[in-house]
Amino acid sequence: MNLQEAVLQTARLAHQAARDAASLSMKLKEKILLDMARALRDQRSYLQQENQKDIAAGRGKGLSTAMVDRLTLSEKVIDQTALGLEEIAAFSDPVGEIVRIWTRPNGMRVGRMRIPLGVIGIIYEARPNVTADAAGLCLKAGNAVILRGGSEAVNSNKAIVALFKEVFRGNGVNENIVNLLPTTEREAILHMLKLENLIDLVIPRGGEELIRFVAQNSLIPVIKHYKGVCHLYVDEAADMDMAVKLAFNSKVQRPGVCNAMETLLVHSAVADLFLPVMAEKLASAGVELRGCERSRGLVPSMKPASEEDWYAEYLDLILAVRVVDSIDQAIAHIATYGSLHTESIVTTNYDAAQKFLREVNSSSVIVNASTRMSDGYVYGLGAEIGISTTKLHAYGPMGVEDLTTTKFIVLGDGQIRE
Repeated sequence: MNLQEAVLQTARLAHQAARDAASLSMKLKEKILLDMARALRDQRSYLQQENQKDIAAGRGKGLSTAMVDRLTLSEKVIDQTALGLEEIAAFSDPVGEIVRIWTRPNGMRVGRMRIPLGVIGIIYEARPNVTADAAGLCLKAGNAVILRGGSEAVNSNKAIVALFKEVFRGNGVNENIVNLLPTTEREAILHMLKLENLIDLVIPRGGEELIRFVAQNSLIPVIKHYKGVCHLYVDEAADMDMAVKLAFNSKVQRPGVCNAMETLLVHSAVADLFLPVMAEKLASAGVELRGCERSRGLVPSMKPASEEDWYAEYLDLILAVRVVDSIDQAIAHIATYGSLHTESIVTTNYDAAQKFLREVNSSSVIVNASTRMSDGYVYGLGAEIGISTTKLHAYGPMGVEDLTTTKFIVLGDGQIRE
């Protein structure tokens, strides 16, 4: 079987399994998800053993520290992934939910009912926990899923999918509801993206290059998340202690992820109080600062920022800094350079907070909290299939409901069209 045939066979199996996934009862889905969570915890030694093979190979190829961090199945990551599956299990079942119903003048009732999307293809890099999150979310929403992980996590992904297939078989359910493409060759993605009759939606997760490649080559609808150029704006009415804490956490807590702050905007009225203190704290954590001329006037150790820095997603301990004269300038900067991911304002002024919430149109807009809080797990979604910066068909962290669509249902008692 050649590469194209192998991809086609995987898609056909998933397409057939999608009907089985859509008809699973709520109780059976809950049991499978809880069994999946238990399998992750019970087999953590096996998972970490396979994960270490990937980590060793990645370091040998010169993967960055940030990429190795994304790749690692630590005790915390395994526990959090298992907990996410348990939270998904506890959610109400979206499949079959009637989200709205209304009565027409002729007595006919018209409503909308949630249904699965069908087969979802997930194309992702590095993070093996995505394998578990995607499998759990797609199952709960009644979908089949085809997973195409990157070569850097091949052993970890195979191990997780093998555990889940064992759970499906143990529950007498079609194991092809969750499938891993049998190859990590990039050509396989091209074959997958042409199967619009077998796959209903593609969600790429990874670097901007991968996502643009998928979007440009797909015949299947794509939900995109190009990059996370996230901003934190320190308003003139900010609590300075809170602002230092939130800015530090937004940049330093985990710099290699998409919801880490990449640009810090500071109102000129508080810049002379805030920036020197903030710069010293960030420097102690090894953060390289690249500032505008006014920022550098207050912190001379900053490197000068170029125009490209305002667009940059560093995914590293590098931060762009700009002083602005108003909240309107901050919002204008975000509109010009942002990526529609996550923006946060630090302020004690109610009107400023409301203005920021109304006028900033990114997928997550936050008041007085770290940009790192932009996350499906933190938002109570149990896990996320990704963070969409595409306004159709979902926007922001995507949970179970975002993996369904709605159909019209009509309840009549003999009405005819006159």
